[in-house]
Amino acid sequence: MTDRYAVFGHPIAHSKSPQIHAAFARQTAQDMRYEAILAPLDGFAESIARFAAEGGRGANVTVPFKEEAFRLATRLTAHAERAGAANTLVFEADGVLGDNTDGAGLVADLTRKLQRPLSARRILLLGAGGAARGVIAPLLEQGPAELVIANRTVSRAQRLAEPFDGRVKACGFDALDTPFDVVINATAASLAGELPPLSPQVFGAGALAYDMMYGRDTPFLAFARAHGADTADGLGMLVEQAAEAFFLWRGVRPDTAPVIAALRA
Repeated sequence: MTDRYAVFGHPIAHSKSPQIHAAFARQTAQDMRYEAILAPLDGFAESIARFAAEGGRGANVTVPFKEEAFRLATRLTAHAERAGAANTLVFEADGVLGDNTDGAGLVADLTRKLQRPLSARRILLLGAGGAARGVIAPLLEQGPAELVIANRTVSRAQRLAEPFDGRVKACGFDALDTPFDVVINATAASLAGELPPLSPQVFGAGALAYDMMYGRDTPFLAFARAHGADTADGLGMLVEQAAEAFFLWRGVRPDTAPVIAALRA
């Protein structure tokens, strides 16, 4: 029987996940189908329970349900624990495993596809919402020289940094006046077509500016390019985090490069 998987969100029609997982399944000869399910804002848990009862094997979870998915899981990976959110669920005989593959996807895109080593590098993470929280621990695992979180509301950045025992620094945008090797935009500014209030000094020589947003040239990327930085959007992260979920479900690691190339085309 064909195994069923799905992505749950609200909204969900824009999701590229069905396309990505269909490509992974063809490439690795997996007998599975993957659909997008619009969950009611007040009915996520019921939607998940129904899907599992009907034989669903696993699910991806997107906005705005990642924190609810975290609470719904009966067992959590270390990355989900650290993120306080789950974007991948595995329906097991004795419960639900929750994982967060966002950080692993970002690191894979930066280090493997973009060939940017993170070890001993200075990393600046912009924003202190869920998108930022999910990637802190995986970035730290790479052994950067420094990881700084900058946010408009400094107290939010400080709360994110707190659990990491001094390994993460927090500040406001106005305190940024030194160069970084990698600058990652995890704010919602790009969604609104806006630019975080950044000094161009944050872009060191040969720096990479990375926007988690994908599908458009954002003001952040344009600003970074104008000040000499290399740039990349978040499409690679999207595909890489999907590959991590696929591996968790199927035990097979797909080749992401042709899938990224097809989506770009």
